[in-house]
Amino acid sequence: MDYDELEMALTHGDTVSPGPRGSAVRALTEVATGVRALRAVRHPLGFLCLPLLREGLRGICVHLFAPEYVAEPDTAPWHAHSWELRSHVLYGRVANLPVRVSGTGDEPTHRIFEVRSGPGGVDEIVPTPVLVRGEPGHAHISGPGETYTLTAGEFHATSTEGTDSAATLVLGRSMPGRTDLSLGPLDGPARTMTRRLCDEEQTLRTVRTALGRFDGHVDV
Repeated sequence: MDYDELEMALTHGDTVSPGPRGSAVRALTEVATGVRALRAVRHPLGFLCLPLLREGLRGICVHLFAPEYVAEPDTAPWHAHSWELRSHVLYGRVANLPVRVSGTGDEPTHRIFEVRSGPGGVDEIVPTPVLVRGEPGHAHISGPGETYTLTAGEFHATSTEGTDSAATLVLGRSMPGRTDLSLGPLDGPARTMTRRLCDEEQTLRTVRTALGRFDGHVDV
């Protein structure tokens, strides 16, 4: 996969073959047929991540959402990335819920936590002294072929909307000096979360199921 070509396609709507959808199908087909060895990552927020490209500060993933992929208990859904992203919906409908974070006055609702990623997929969730008010906005719904963007530091939550399953092609660019953040309880303690690898059989089954959900013919 070529990051620059996909970024151009998602930014300007270029239709040079194979495009975002065709590129995703081709990459997933390589995994499903054993041409490419890849293990899916079970994310604590309740989806599977297929890391297709890591290139310095940039990366490309496919995120798979399905009813059987549920968030870990006590995982805070409102979070902000240290990287900017473009997310292209491959199938299904995805709801992106913006969250407005402001100074608290005397009525804070959340504490800001830092998410510090370590080796082996273990993330430390560390409380900071910062108390804020977090208020959800109106969800933006994106369907197949649509793309939404998020800037680094923008608090939000993501879920599927009105469908059992969905998939997105995600382009991310890390922003130096930024930190992954989440909103948690005012008295929430430090804790850890683990992004666990699926085994080969789980990964193949998941990818083949995802490929079966694409409608129509795609040249790969």
